[in-house]
Amino acid sequence: MKRSQDLAHSSPQPKKPKVTSDQQADGDGSSGTEWTRVERRKAKKSRKMEEKHDAQVPRFMYVNGEIVKRKGAIHIDDVRDLVLHIIADAPPPNWVKIENPRSIQKVVTLLIPGILPSSLSLPPLPTSATANPNVPLSIPLPSESDTHIPFIASTFSHACPTRAPGDQTRMYSVLSSFFQGPLSGEEKRKRIEARLTSERTAEKDPSLYLLTLEQMIENDYPIPSYMADIFEKPPGWVETPEPGHESILVLPAQKQRPRLYAIDCEMCMTEDGKELTRVCIIDYESGIVVYDKLVKPPKPVTDYLTRWSGITEAQLATATTTLPQVQAHLLSILSPPGGLTSVLVGHSLESDLKALRLCHPLCIDTALAYHHPRGRPLKPGLAWLTKKWCHREIQTRGDGGHDPEEDARACLDLLRLKVQNGAGFGEFKTDYESIFERMKRASGRGGPGSVRSAVVDHGNPSVMHGAKANTVVGCSSDEEVLDGLIQTVSTHEFAFGRFMNLADTLGWITPKSMSDVPAPPISTTKPTPESILAAQTKLNAHLTTLYASLPPRTALVIFTGHSDPRRMSTLNARKFTFESAIKGGKKAEEMDRSEWWTAADGRELEEEVERAKRGLLFLGIK
Repeated sequence: MKRSQDLAHSSPQPKKPKVTSDQQADGDGSSGTEWTRVERRKAKKSRKMEEKHDAQVPRFMYVNGEIVKRKGAIHIDDVRDLVLHIIADAPPPNWVKIENPRSIQKVVTLLIPGILPSSLSLPPLPTSATANPNVPLSIPLPSESDTHIPFIASTFSHACPTRAPGDQTRMYSVLSSFFQGPLSGEEKRKRIEARLTSERTAEKDPSLYLLTLEQMIENDYPIPSYMADIFEKPPGWVETPEPGHESILVLPAQKQRPRLYAIDCEMCMTEDGKELTRVCIIDYESGIVVYDKLVKPPKPVTDYLTRWSGITEAQLATATTTLPQVQAHLLSILSPPGGLTSVLVGHSLESDLKALRLCHPLCIDTALAYHHPRGRPLKPGLAWLTKKWCHREIQTRGDGGHDPEEDARACLDLLRLKVQNGAGFGEFKTDYESIFERMKRASGRGGPGSVRSAVVDHGNPSVMHGAKANTVVGCSSDEEVLDGLIQTVSTHEFAFGRFMNLADTLGWITPKSMSDVPAPPISTTKPTPESILAAQTKLNAHLTTLYASLPPRTALVIFTGHSDPRRMSTLNARKFTFESAIKGGKKAEEMDRSEWWTAADGRELEEEVERAKRGLLFLGIK
């Protein structure tokens, strides 16, 4: 819902001479008259279509009756489906009506966490039993004294409450929910038929699960120079020699397959960051451990990360093997003289290769061969996969840390199950795909492949949510995001951008908890009103500049995703610490009462999760 519809109409074009059908090219083909006639007709038809679309003004209208029928607020996947309806012929949503949707020529979607109802002078969500907290709220027009984000109030008439994905104790990724959607019934049927056909004809060969170069690039693998010139090896790195092809022709048939080895590494923290401190390699065929060494890091250890690595100071004191020695031994295994290059198997194998400072061309990654229940780009954990599909538990030593041999064997067992049961093993009933894959299949507009998409975001979106987009722009600031959007919108039918400075100023950027390092403490420093106002003013300027650059009939979709997640994150960190201590063998009586997790804490966590899931949606068309 937009405040005004200031569409730019095409000015009347002067009539051009009509070219009749009897105007033919000269016999020598030198005349261009016939081609001119065709081009003029195309131009005339294009002008008529533009004038028709300009006359049919598109508009969003919320359907409050349908929103009231829902059990909750509009979800992030509803926002995703709305975008796909406009740009990719997906079914129309029932909670919002779009007048003249075919007149919309582009869609720009912005994720901007940090815009609060108070920033727009909105009343708090109703809590009485007679009022529905999910219907769109009317945004008051900005007054002269209102200095928060006047662009929102002057451009959009309503703010629609939204709800982020998650369960009772956690909020899931807003980005994953927006960029990943379930396959349509027809597409799912096609894929199942193709998979069954391939499984009937395919050999039970582990090499079927080798990562492609595209997959390695998408998942930030260190790439050998002979595969692609995109990874510059820093000093101390090595790469497996390029596999030979002619040797396969002279080997006996039973020896033509390369050997497979599962590998798992553990790291400790040093002055220069994480360094390799143990490596374990297991042969796929025999299940024998062929290499298991403690590795002496080049710099003193500052944190043994025992809870994750399983490495203690006493253990590492006996280590004499250095990283260059490990690399030399690995290369002798992976590229034996006169033999085929071996295949490495691991879980999130790129992390192990980075610890080994090794580029290897043949990799199988169980984190990619198997699916996460909520779909890509999320990756399933090794312990979860092993319990789900191998029916045994690993990584249960609590503070004793992980055992690399146990983890490597789990990878081998998971790969064997894939080989025995086919590529479909480990998938879930509902398969997911990227919205960019869906856009590429769209039959409308210019036909399949005609919808060009762009992602402009902080960090490196090309390895995550932007992996399937036509254009990906990684940024380090909101200013770069603004510039990237202005440059890409004119040549793409869909563009996504994310402004993060306001959320960062508010202290909402919570550190992610990694599997092998403890999460840093969440900041409790409150921002000053002046810093918040400065961030809001800068955001307002960015939105104003971007809006001015958009062509007419561009749909602008802005959503905030969630609210303040800090209290939720703090409580979840406490819960995780307590549960890990209990799993590690500690008794509650041995712990300080301030470290306990109680039923009251659980109720508070559920309340904070619900608060964190709240967001706002703004819809408009320029």
